[in-house]
Amino acid sequence: MATAIVGAKGCSLSSAAVYSVSRGLSKVAIDPAALEKLSQQKNQPPKPVSDTAVVQGFILTFEESRAALAVLLNKFVVSECHVRPVIPLLIQKSFDLAAGFETIDFGSSQAFLASLCRLNEKRCDEIGVTGEEIAVLENSCAASIAVCALLDCCASALVRVSDAVAALSSEAARVNVDLFDLAVSGDGFSMKDETDVAADMKVFLSGSKLAGKVDSGPFSEIPAVHGSLREAVRLLHGRTRVELNASVKSKKVMGSGIHGKEKAYVASVLPLAMAIQSMSEASYGRAELVVASVVGEELRSKVGEVFQKECRCIDALKYDFNSITTASYNFALVLHQVYDLLVKFREILAWEAALALFAIEVDESVEKPAVVPLESSKSEKKSEKKKKKTLGKGTSIVRQLLKERLSLEADASLENVMNLVRVAHDLAGSFDPKDSELDTLIRKLKEIVESNEGRRLPKIPKGTRDFGKEQMAIRERAFSVIVGVFKKHGAVALDTPVFELRETLMGKYGEDSKLIYDLADQGGELCSLRYDLTVPFARYLAMNNISALKRYQIAKVYRRDNPSKGRYREFYQCDFDIAGQYELMEPDFEVVRVLTELLNELSIGDYEIKLNHRKLLDGMLEICGIPSEKFRTVCSSIDKLDKQTFEHVKKELVEDKGLTSEIAERIGAFVKKRGPPLEILSELTSEGSQFLGNSEAVVALDELKILFTALDKSKCLNKVVFDLSLARGLDYYTGVIFEAVFKGTTQVGSIAAGGRYDNLVGMFSGKVVPAVGVSLGIERVFTIMEQLEKDQNQVIRATETQVLVAILGKDLTLAAELVSELWDAKIKAEFRLTKRVMNHITRAKQSGIPWMVIVGESELQQGVVKLKNIEASEEEVVRRDKIVEELQRRLGIN
Repeated sequence: MATAIVGAKGCSLSSAAVYSVSRGLSKVAIDPAALEKLSQQKNQPPKPVSDTAVVQGFILTFEESRAALAVLLNKFVVSECHVRPVIPLLIQKSFDLAAGFETIDFGSSQAFLASLCRLNEKRCDEIGVTGEEIAVLENSCAASIAVCALLDCCASALVRVSDAVAALSSEAARVNVDLFDLAVSGDGFSMKDETDVAADMKVFLSGSKLAGKVDSGPFSEIPAVHGSLREAVRLLHGRTRVELNASVKSKKVMGSGIHGKEKAYVASVLPLAMAIQSMSEASYGRAELVVASVVGEELRSKVGEVFQKECRCIDALKYDFNSITTASYNFALVLHQVYDLLVKFREILAWEAALALFAIEVDESVEKPAVVPLESSKSEKKSEKKKKKTLGKGTSIVRQLLKERLSLEADASLENVMNLVRVAHDLAGSFDPKDSELDTLIRKLKEIVESNEGRRLPKIPKGTRDFGKEQMAIRERAFSVIVGVFKKHGAVALDTPVFELRETLMGKYGEDSKLIYDLADQGGELCSLRYDLTVPFARYLAMNNISALKRYQIAKVYRRDNPSKGRYREFYQCDFDIAGQYELMEPDFEVVRVLTELLNELSIGDYEIKLNHRKLLDGMLEICGIPSEKFRTVCSSIDKLDKQTFEHVKKELVEDKGLTSEIAERIGAFVKKRGPPLEILSELTSEGSQFLGNSEAVVALDELKILFTALDKSKCLNKVVFDLSLARGLDYYTGVIFEAVFKGTTQVGSIAAGGRYDNLVGMFSGKVVPAVGVSLGIERVFTIMEQLEKDQNQVIRATETQVLVAILGKDLTLAAELVSELWDAKIKAEFRLTKRVMNHITRAKQSGIPWMVIVGESELQQGVVKLKNIEASEEEVVRRDKIVEELQRRLGIN
């Protein structure tokens, strides 16, 4: 018999170990080193415990009580409280007893010790208890954690099994395999668990010749329902794994605080209860459809009669589920009832498996393969063509695995209707973790999914994307335009590490700091992936004591965000920044001008640049009566006005940010002002304006007047909108702020943003280096450009090849000689070897290659080549020694 060791260094208690102990499949022992450590502690003097302690009545079942003792023993051993060895040793000794565990009272520490002593025929006054031991008993929540561990172990075992049984039922009922064609998207609009279940079902059914047209509810909902079970089990497993091994740190009894933890356990179990209920109904529904598929009316009737009579769990299950939802205040009762619910589901699943096996066995049109070991090589091809329908590659193995688990007598068989009850009972037992072979079954089912030839294709993480050749062509064209604009304005290139020290990034992004990707500590430093390129630029200036620099950087940044259309977790930013002391608004003007040039030259269509000033915002909030410490958090709410109505934002300001309704209304009156810059500026500076009485606002308005006048002279002010609702939430902005928004049909939101940040460099060095910059969200620009290409039905050239050397044959040496001459002459060329002229022409047309050089046997003998203009479909003969010169002339290459 196995032994579960508690307290061993580097070891942890698992749900499987707790279940094994609860069923008497494992012994329990305290690690000697842990026991010695307990013996060496200085403990408080024990207080006596009455042998007649008040019975609380918190009694568990035999198995639950053993599980709770195992959890409690581990809590004592790993506790940070000072406890004596006497109680842990008494608990360990209890496991040697054969009965009486259901008499242990977990209602209170006094009741527990009294009942534990009675079970072991000990006197309580010999044992006693210290204050810290009472703290462990009261704060451990051993009973609740134990039942959660039992649930975790049993539910986890059924995740793979239920998928396999559902696949077998799908075969028996002739289900349409197309039900499991679920697309996986990288933008976060697909449920991972659902798509994983669908992919696993496809693997089980790969190669099936039984697929039909059945697509009714219980089968079509397999991905969603089974996916919800996976999600619920994962949630419970995560909490249980932590709670099983969390040490009791408090040396005081927490009292009512324990109820908070109990509520958390129930909160993690209720989704599992819902998932089990849904799984049970779906499994029962599939079983009914399997019965309906049984060949032969009389046999079908008999099978249905046995199923309806013997599988009555579904009725009790509905009643139990309703009881759970109404008894959520009784934590222990809820956990116990969910465990009972799981047992009933296991019985229904066993019936579904039994009926599926039966339906396949009695169907003579189905070939029943002999056992096929998972480790064996692929079977040899049959000399005779199969006439019968075959099961899927995965389900044929599932069928054999389940049959191996049935303890049928020699004269019994699956074809016998009266054996269905026994088969279902045996399968239910084999799906219970107490069956020593269940781990082997689950491992083999996992191997089917992972090794089957029809295994699912690899995926990329959501919020990321691959760039194919067409997308790369668009991207490179865009980057070329962007770099050209940056260099035209005298910017130099800069690159920084993809990750920074976490301390460098934290505190720079306000509420958005929660979106920073942290990395595991592997070198003694806490690092995070860069959130943008601005903070690393400021760090670079400070670290190198640079007081002036005009730079550009194009690189990937990372945000732990919710992906959506045009919004990714890994994406490129194109930054242009000017740092240093300049005349008032000089760099601000140039940065906005650069932004207009970028968007104009990228030819994406209509756009507008919303512009505001942080000092004007602060002045507005001060006028509205908002304290300065709330400026940034209020601005983060105002910044949502481009996506939400003012009523939604007002509700957030009042309920979450603590403003009065009157102040929120005052803010609303200001932020609704937007329009042509000079018009709005005139209104804000007119006599009687509240802004004129605020010093910060006056400074902002003076700066904006200079900026707008310069932009007007530069003929780009028509693209700017003065918008008082623009309140970019980043903490480091100090002056002008702006955001470019695409106004076309493709909805991508903001495509560029930036502003002045005079204090950011000083956060690192203490030296003030004023700076202003803009960041172009190139991923969203790509989305617009790709859509424009589609709308205009333009063929995107993935290459820049100018000439295709078409060799009419297989002479590689001839191709090597000719194409090398073209490459040496700086001509972009490809070559191909095939006798079919049309294959060459098709290749050139598909790739958009404008010219072809054709060489066949006759051309070779005559010392000439044929030069073909693909677009004009014209050919002419050129001397072999003149072809390079002729191509250079036609392509304009000097």
